[in-house]
Amino acid sequence: MNPEDIVEKGPDYVRELLALGVNRVSMGVQSLDDGILRWMNRRHDAARARQAFGILREAGVRNISVDLIFGISQLSEAIFAETLREVLAWRPEHVSAYQLSIEGGSALAELVRQGRYREAPQEQCAAQYRQLCDALRAAGYVHYEISNWALPCHEAVHNSAYWSRHPYVGLGPAAHSFHDHIRSWNAYDGHPAGSETLSEEEEREEEIMLGLRTARGVADGRIDAAKAAAALADGRLERAGGRLRIPEDRWFVSDDIIADLV
Repeated sequence: MNPEDIVEKGPDYVRELLALGVNRVSMGVQSLDDGILRWMNRRHDAARARQAFGILREAGVRNISVDLIFGISQLSEAIFAETLREVLAWRPEHVSAYQLSIEGGSALAELVRQGRYREAPQEQCAAQYRQLCDALRAAGYVHYEISNWALPCHEAVHNSAYWSRHPYVGLGPAAHSFHDHIRSWNAYDGHPAGSETLSEEEEREEEIMLGLRTARGVADGRIDAAKAAAALADGRLERAGGRLRIPEDRWFVSDDIIADLV
């Protein structure tokens, strides 16, 4: 949900959702700095984000996830620290945080092309990611996936099913489903629906790629032995409970590590 939808529809709407069986709300706060929110063209401001969280709690929602964004060139350490301080004071059960990405054909991509926006350097993005990890760790959140933190026993069951490659059904336009080695997708915007059957090697690579995004990692033996030994020797991997995983202090460069291992 977006904060503006919660504010506009009010606590009665949220209570109706709870009565229907909804038991978790993920809210796209992104930032509590009004300048950053205006730049992102969000409909809500910081005040409405605060109001929305209050409405959710007042209506009885006891499992709330808050989405944040980092990796914006004008996002200073001080601005980000203030957003983190306040969000953690709310004590949501879960926090997701994503680095800004520039998609081809987007308005932001056009600003970059015109020289009107400069992407944040990777050093700045890495520093903001460390800031995020440190703040959430200090507040008692478990960093269980690259972009996700939870209070104990509040990990996202839904998303965890994707990372562990459990079967799932996608409902609605462009939604994907996965079952018995087959991934299928629904039609969207005139494009046809389709499916693909994954080979054994594709499934192994996907298992490694998804598993290494998590603190649980992958079973020892799934990664090529020589590659695993080299990664263990130089600290790109570590052993934990009979499994292999990327250490948290290397998660920011996990894409490069995973690419080498598959």
